[in-house]
Amino acid sequence: MLLTAVLVLFFVLLLAGIPIYLVLSGLATLVWLVEGDPLVSLGQQYANHLNSYTLVAIPLFVIAATFMQRGGVAGALIDMASAWVGRTRGALGIVCILATAVFAAISGSSVATALAIGAVLIPAMRERGYPISFATGTIGAGGTLGILIPPSLAMLIYGIIVDESVPRLFLAGVVPGLIQAALLMVYVRYYAVRHDLPVEEKLDRKQFVRANLRALPAMLVPVIILGGIYSGLVTISEAAGLSAVVALLVSLLFYRDITLRDVLPILASGVRQTGVIIFIVLGALTFAHWLTGAGVTRLLVGAVEDMQLSAWQFLIVANLIMFILGMFLEVISVILIFVPLIVPVIIQLGINPIHFGVILVVNMEIALLTPPVGMNLFVLKSVADTGIDKVIKGMVPYIGLMLVLLAFITFVPAVSTWLPDLVFGAR
Repeated sequence: MLLTAVLVLFFVLLLAGIPIYLVLSGLATLVWLVEGDPLVSLGQQYANHLNSYTLVAIPLFVIAATFMQRGGVAGALIDMASAWVGRTRGALGIVCILATAVFAAISGSSVATALAIGAVLIPAMRERGYPISFATGTIGAGGTLGILIPPSLAMLIYGIIVDESVPRLFLAGVVPGLIQAALLMVYVRYYAVRHDLPVEEKLDRKQFVRANLRALPAMLVPVIILGGIYSGLVTISEAAGLSAVVALLVSLLFYRDITLRDVLPILASGVRQTGVIIFIVLGALTFAHWLTGAGVTRLLVGAVEDMQLSAWQFLIVANLIMFILGMFLEVISVILIFVPLIVPVIIQLGINPIHFGVILVVNMEIALLTPPVGMNLFVLKSVADTGIDKVIKGMVPYIGLMLVLLAFITFVPAVSTWLPDLVFGAR
């Protein structure tokens, strides 16, 4: 009875527009009180969840992404991508995908990627006569690579929840991320030819070299992060700290879009974003802990046994559930609420947690593009200063492509597991 009442109240509060972190932490407190448990035990739950060395990486990656977003890195990456594909019809669209893929390997955040690249490219695409719906759709879809290509905050949080190797999870996103980028570029090329989008001027050799050299400092960040992790020289948390320092130095010394005066406001912005994430993490993990204790996991396992679902049938059902949840909940909330409940199910069915992690993240990529809560929709509406209907219209073909990618990844596990097994050995 209590479980039903809590779940109904959860959705009622969400529909009423209450911020997700307040809903989660408020319900966690409410059930603690109703069941007569002392609130000090709730505080102990929060302390236990915070006592994670890997969790330290979250604020550091967020701060690094904030420096990169504001420090001129996006412009350098766009110039480099443009130097390589400038003579292709619809080049700015392909530049967008290439730039978002590289920026994703720096920021670990979809919203930061879409915002940084969109702020530079949307005005340029508008000026060259690109339809605004196509421009926002391309940047929004490319921006989702921020949570698939390593480093990824979504993968990091998933790894903490399931106690899985974060380096393995990061590697698992590489091949699917490259496939996604290729799919998006194929569609951009098709659209460009069909609608006769413009061809950009070809750069001479000196301009080509200059554009690539200018982007080299930006490329230091993913080299340091991933090189440090996979060489064994640094842990995930130490790599996150290094990325924040390098992002600051690159922004200050090379691109100079920020000054020392801007550092504290940018740090404050990163801390505010981190605060929101940490509040969601604490509320969601505590709420999920209560749901597990209330028997939801046992109910799910029992339902799977009763229906005699095979692994692939369960994955279809899980995809449908995640798609629906992603339409109404923010990405981190879906991961933190849904994953703890179904971990016993995927273990029982013999589903590789690495494979499932990639499936989850691709679902969350789609969630970022789907109304009514898709964050990339509202970021791009603000950047492009256009109606939300035009932004959604531009997302529709890309959502279709992402669903194709999701089906491929779901039914071909090797796409996700091949590279981690190659580097670390099969398990």
